[in-house]
Amino acid sequence: MTTSQGDLPVPEHGLLLTHFLTVRDVAVARRFYADVFGGEVVMEENPAIVKVANSWIIMNPGGGPTPDKPDVTLEVPRNGDRVSSFLNVRVADMASFYTHAVAKGAHFLTEPIDRASELRCYLRDPDGYLIEVGQSTGLLRGILAARPNGDGGATDGPVA
Repeated sequence: MTTSQGDLPVPEHGLLLTHFLTVRDVAVARRFYADVFGGEVVMEENPAIVKVANSWIIMNPGGGPTPDKPDVTLEVPRNGDRVSSFLNVRVADMASFYTHAVAKGAHFLTEPIDRASELRCYLRDPDGYLIEVGQSTGLLRGILAARPNGDGGATDGPVA
């Protein structure tokens, strides 16, 4: 596969943000992000890079320490029920995205839920990484998601 420098996550100035995932099977993960999120495969492997909208997801298998991260081992999630971070994807049309993703084989934890400030749902990728998909609705009119105790305001993630 050939790539052009314009396809790679290389900033012309300043910085840009990419997201790295440690994956079990690079081909399966690469296909998931390309198919479900309409991503463009920029590199097939070593590492795999998929450009999704205005961002890039970089995927490679796990492994032990390297000279630049001497005490760090990369591995896929062991338990998908406990997470410390997740990918947050914002869409313009939740219904269209949800229909497309399900048709491509995505499995959501629930259907989209109306939280007053946004429509939101979660899915997992083939390695168990949690992905939030949201569409701002009431937030655009200043309506925030209710706190679990009912006093208004968002508590469990970004509001935009």
